[in-house]
Amino acid sequence: MSDHIAAELLARARREIAAATSRNRFLDLLETGRVPQERLVWLVGEEYRIVRSDRRSFALLAARYPDSPSGELFLGLAQGETRALGLLDDLASALGESEKNLRAYEPRPFAQTYPAFLAQRAAFGTAGEVALAMLANLEEWGAYCARAADALRGAYDMDDAAVAFFSFFAESPPGFEDRALAVVAAGLAAGDDPEETALAARLLHAYETAFWDALAEGL
Repeated sequence: MSDHIAAELLARARREIAAATSRNRFLDLLETGRVPQERLVWLVGEEYRIVRSDRRSFALLAARYPDSPSGELFLGLAQGETRALGLLDDLASALGESEKNLRAYEPRPFAQTYPAFLAQRAAFGTAGEVALAMLANLEEWGAYCARAADALRGAYDMDDAAVAFFSFFAESPPGFEDRALAVVAAGLAAGDDPEETALAARLLHAYETAFWDALAEGL
């Protein structure tokens, strides 16, 4: 029964996210080569902080919910963030930025609302909330990353190594949907509130939108 409810919640969350989605102005500009070098540095600087924060959030979730299926899901996500952090170095290098520069980068507050929310849910939320939120937003995030990789190749003449960070996130991890749905179903079976679980997906989408909007501000 909880499996069926989890699938229904996912379908509902995806419909709500689709209804709330508007054009991504930053990627529109990126695809036509109208994002200046400084904003590309913003992109890398923001992602550097986000990936490091998300890795800690997923590790915390794995520690809070170590049993199957949650432990495997969140540990895998933390490991993925470690891989992504290494790939981000190549993009930073292509822009002439060192890790020292990334550490010194001052983030835009609204670009960091997504990792702040994830960290909050990692500390105080449920495994099901986070699993549904990540799963419901995965398709849009992956599509955005694919667009970013293609735009950086085509409009900025970057090679595959430089854009590998975005190529990595463009593809869903094999079996991720089944594993995430199992976490949602387990949470519902244990008494998670379906409305709170669905709310997390909507909020995560809003905060991800704020990230892209912050990058495009003033362009």
